[in-house]
Amino acid sequence: MNERLEALKKYIVDERRHRAFRRDAKSEGLDLLAEDFRAAGLPPQARAGKMFAAFMAAERPLILPGEKIVFTRTIRDIPDYFTPAEWEAVKKSHFIHEKGEVFNLSADYERVLKEGLDARRQTAENLLKSSSGDEAVFLSSVVDVVKAVQDLVERYAAEAEKTGKPDIAEVLRAVRGGPARTFRQALQLLRILHFSLWASGSYHNTLGRIDQYLYPFYRGDIERGTLTRDEAFDLLEEFFLSCNKDSDLYVGMQQGDNGQSVVLGGRSLSGEYMFNEISDMALRASYELALIDPKINIRVDAKTPLEIYQKGSELTKIGLGFPQYSNDDVVIPSLIEKGYSPEDAHEYVVAACWEFIIPKCAADVPNIDALSLADCVGAALPDLPTCASFDDFYELVERQIKLRADEMCGRHKNIYMKPSPLMSLLSDSAVERKRDISFGLKYNNYGVHGTGISTAVDSLAAIKKFCFDEKSLSAREMVEAVSSNFENSPEILEKLRYHAPKMGLDDDYADSIAVSLLDSFAAAFKDKKNERGGCYRAGTGTAMYYIFHAKDRPATPDGRRAGESIPANYSPSMFLRQRGPMAVVKSFAKPHLKNVANGGPLTLEFDCSVFRNAESVKKLAMLVRTFIVLGGHQLQLNTVDRKKLLDAKRHPEKYRNLIVRVWGWSGYFVELDECYQDHVIARTEFSLG
Repeated sequence: MNERLEALKKYIVDERRHRAFRRDAKSEGLDLLAEDFRAAGLPPQARAGKMFAAFMAAERPLILPGEKIVFTRTIRDIPDYFTPAEWEAVKKSHFIHEKGEVFNLSADYERVLKEGLDARRQTAENLLKSSSGDEAVFLSSVVDVVKAVQDLVERYAAEAEKTGKPDIAEVLRAVRGGPARTFRQALQLLRILHFSLWASGSYHNTLGRIDQYLYPFYRGDIERGTLTRDEAFDLLEEFFLSCNKDSDLYVGMQQGDNGQSVVLGGRSLSGEYMFNEISDMALRASYELALIDPKINIRVDAKTPLEIYQKGSELTKIGLGFPQYSNDDVVIPSLIEKGYSPEDAHEYVVAACWEFIIPKCAADVPNIDALSLADCVGAALPDLPTCASFDDFYELVERQIKLRADEMCGRHKNIYMKPSPLMSLLSDSAVERKRDISFGLKYNNYGVHGTGISTAVDSLAAIKKFCFDEKSLSAREMVEAVSSNFENSPEILEKLRYHAPKMGLDDDYADSIAVSLLDSFAAAFKDKKNERGGCYRAGTGTAMYYIFHAKDRPATPDGRRAGESIPANYSPSMFLRQRGPMAVVKSFAKPHLKNVANGGPLTLEFDCSVFRNAESVKKLAMLVRTFIVLGGHQLQLNTVDRKKLLDAKRHPEKYRNLIVRVWGWSGYFVELDECYQDHVIARTEFSLG
């Protein structure tokens, strides 16, 4: 990292001096606009455009010392364009997912980089001439948001000239209306668009396949001799640093949960592995910066060279909690089976955490709900004494899964999403169809998480072994011990917790149950359609539900007591007496993961002491490749130091930049709620042997 970027990182990350320029929306009167909109009877689509325009007009250009890629938020909060009473009325008659915004999508940045904002604005203006009614309102809002973006770009350019930075002004004026023609222009325009999406209220905006859509600009500069590789690297590194300027304002469930993910590599439709110089630079930039954003994801497959896994393992070594790996050999066929075209499936990216989404043309909701598989086992447990065989009991569990799937899909009716004219502009067809993206695009599928997978599998394995195969516990003894939270049966607790079969030991006794359970989970949603004509995609992730579903969950037959944690994502039990990570990898690759490929990684924790030499990085790379070759769908790794984490809880001021992987994102440990901190500390740590 050069001196300029070192100083800029210190200014932004260590000293956070840019935050002193922030104001509240209230100070600009933006909080009053919703009432004005209500009084004027403006429809939501018009409000969306006008609120965004007002917000951007209130922004003040802020150019930090040494910056080349600009745009920094100066207004903390984004006001709603509905009054509280109006929004309550909407919620009473509609299903609302999260905040009701269009979010967790991958925008069509590539098109605007190639065509420019003027071309997109002109398309909307031309269509507006022959439009009326709702279509005219929509297209007018699109024109409004483009003008608002362009006006702020011009004010930044004027500020750059005023402060003696003509190079910045020149770049900004080049991309204010026209396409990017250089690598620096492409990065600056990308920063503007990404900034603007957050300002519009759309959140968890992935940056997608940056190595693919930025590469032509880089290659062009290199071939013309107008940019060196080192200069290009510095620009990319600054862009990555810029993602951390405002990330504390991009808050999901927790600080760090902001969706600023990028995807590198991947197999093309023609079979070429698409890892290029920008891919490599992205990994190097993340390594040097050692910050939580952007989150790195690498698309791999069985033929990916070991060298790529080794490059990724270098990031794991320093404790970033990424990269996350996704297996094209599993994901692409799964997406095609779900109805995505081969061309679109090969373009897949990762959403905010790990859900697989299609850029540009999909308006999927990849995390609409979660089904607790552990709860399904618990609901069937009282009827265990009526079962003559394990198969009888498994039928009861399967019935619970189907019942809950039906109930869940029944809830997702009459969904309402707030209009998003800017995200509509950054899609492949919303403007051309004269219809806001909130009404859907080419693909409108829903994704469902399956939580407590290993808890459910281990519970079923314990019941099968002790109640039916060995008959060392009667069904009634099992039910009574679990229902009493093991208060009067410590021997049974010990037996279930530490001496029962567990998923993650490469033992088919438990692993075969995992295969059946995930097949049942997928089958429960296989033929279901949502009201937008899309399908349901089952997945092995948990998001924050691993906390919610454990908090009030009674004891379970795997020896977990009431209130104790369940694993995050697709991970082994917290009680696993491990045989090492290879056994876990083999166990968790056995299910038919193509059927549950909404996303949800096997998550492994490694003690930092394992990285004593260069050989350990290669060993980790080989472990990751083994999971992929065996048919694993997704993998994320965390490097932790338990002593350091415990000390960080006591002395947070000493560990402000300590990074951990939470569920599908990396965050600063000391900024997490205690329940998430404690879960990270409690997870099983592996060695590489």
